[in-house]
Amino acid sequence: MNLLVVENLRKDFGGVRAVDDVSLRIGEGEFVALIGPNGAGKSTLFNVIDGQLAADAGRVRYCDRALERMSTAVRTRLGIGRTFQVAQAFASMTALQNAQVALAAGREALSVGAPLWRRHEEAARALLAQVGLAERAGSAASTLAYGDLKRLELALALAAGPRLLLMDEPTAGMAPGERTALMHLVEELAVARGMAVLFTEHSMDVVFGFARRVLVLSAGRLVADGTPEAVRADPEVRRVYLGDAA
Repeated sequence: MNLLVVENLRKDFGGVRAVDDVSLRIGEGEFVALIGPNGAGKSTLFNVIDGQLAADAGRVRYCDRALERMSTAVRTRLGIGRTFQVAQAFASMTALQNAQVALAAGREALSVGAPLWRRHEEAARALLAQVGLAERAGSAASTLAYGDLKRLELALALAAGPRLLLMDEPTAGMAPGERTALMHLVEELAVARGMAVLFTEHSMDVVFGFARRVLVLSAGRLVADGTPEAVRADPEVRRVYLGDAA
């Protein structure tokens, strides 16, 4: 079954066409990389899929539901999670409090009643344990090492129980060992949760080490879609992105 279906998507910024007639499908449980040069339109495509930007043309469907009129919050509750190039969390809150906020946002309206810090604590601790942050639950997000902050952001994205997780450069700024460890963790969580993952990435070690399928954008257009081996050997991909030395 296809979780995500994108059809003839277009997004313009003035005279610049950032996403140009892109169509793609992501199935249940797939682990897919989206690559391309800087400015290829990868983040713009993600922003249209998760509702931060409205498309100028085309359609986005998730679990056979049209998303065009739905906000980012509604799409999150439907099962589309997202992480960003720069890890995002509430810096002054502890890791546990961040997880509690994310769980509350995904499960209920944030309203008056029992203080937030009395709700979802057990689930929040379990979520942090899943990403290896059980021992840092009481630490302020601002004090976490960058790799731990990336893990916290992953936990926040998982709070609403996504069936599709969009990860925008998940290993940016990380050392090689940290990159591999994070992607192994994402891979394990995706299998355990039956979750599909679509991620952008500039590290070819990560792309070809973890993706089961690779999509390639160039100047807003999808120029390749196939197995890592097929994409690596594709002459057009080598010309626009990987280079002759790839």
